[in-house]
Formats: sequence, C-alpha cells, structure tokens
Amino acid sequence: MDARHYPAKATPKSQRTRARILDAAMRLFAEIGYHAATNAVIADAAGLTRGAMLYHFATREELVEAAITHIELSRARLLEQAAASPPPGVDAAEHAIDSYWALLHETPFVAFAELEAAARTDPMLRERLATAQSAFDHAQVGGDRFGAMVQAGADPRFQTSRDLGRFLLEGLAKGAMTYDEPARRERLIAVVKRAVRMLNRKGDIHDIWAE
Repeated sequence: MDARHYPAKATPKSQRTRARILDAAMRLFAEIGYHAATNAVIADAAGLTRGAMLYHFATREELVEAAITHIELSRARLLEQAAASPPPGVDAAEHAIDSYWALLHETPFVAFAELEAAARTDPMLRERLATAQSAFDHAQVGGDRFGAMVQAGADPRFQTSRDLGRFLLEGLAKGAMTYDEPARRERLIAVVKRAVRMLNRKGDIHDIWAE
C-alpha cells in the first residue's frame, strides 16, 4: 500500500519518529527523572520541535501511556534474553539472580523504577502504570520470565523463592548504602542465593549464612 493511504500517524516515517520519542522518554526518565523529563525536554532530546511533538503526542497523558508500553516491551525483551539456559555447571537460581541484578541496572528497568517512585504522588501516572505493574507481577507466576530464569516449580514454596529473589534485588537496587557498599551488597546477594536454593530444595544447603 502506498504511504499516502496510511493514516497520518501510521506511516513508517511516523512510526520511526514515535519510536525515537519513546526511546528518548525512556532514557530521560532513567537519567534525569520523570518530572524533569517534560514533554518539551523529551522533544528536544528526540530532535523535534514542540509542534512536531504535539502532532505525535498531544498531551502528557498520551506520551506517558505510550512510554509505559514501550518501557515494558523493552523490559520483556531483556528478560527473554536473560532467560537463556545458564552455562554448564552453574546453578539456575544463582544464574537468574545474577542476571536479574544486572538487568535492574539497564535503562528500561531504571526508567520503570523511576516511574514507580513518581507514581506514589502522581495519580495520573499511578493509574496508567497499574496495568503494566500487574502484568509484570503475574508474568512471574506464569514462569515465563523471572520464573523461567530460576527454573523452579509453581507451588507456593517456589513462588516464594522467586519473590524473595526478585523483591530483595529490586529493593537493593533502589536502596542507598552509605558505607562499605560492595562488601555489604555481595553478602546480601550471597545470602539470597542460598535462601532461594534452600526453598527450591536444591543441594545440601541448610544455613543461609555461609561461614
């Protein structure tokens, strides 16, 4: 079909421009924060005039809704890549924990964490973020994301092992250690790995603290 017959915002050129805007939004949310990344700032980062930006996203609400979808798709792609089988001889749960910890420092995950923090006091953002949060959380139960990385079963014990690993790592990524950070972080992650293995009944670990 000739491009002239596409709806204005569905032409290949328009789709590329929208993708550029959403990439800029995701990056800026991660780098300078949700509130500082205004539509005007995002337009400038995407190399667009304010008028061109309004053509693609007439309101903040439209941009935020599209950006959340874009960020969630980007997170899903990274998770799918990380869910590959661990190297030979490496425990699946420990590999999952190391992989997820690394993912939490990638731009899509940092941007999403920023949106979650900002949503606490922004009703519009909170409403639009809720669906993505629910979908991500339920995907862990289905085992097709973090669950697949851990390669554990679906009963409450294994679900708890996934939650323990996931939420500890997310909290650790958002927290602020003011001293001896590398050593404290290493100890925490080591304890989580041992606890997850115990819950998954893997190996002969009976104490989460390694002497």
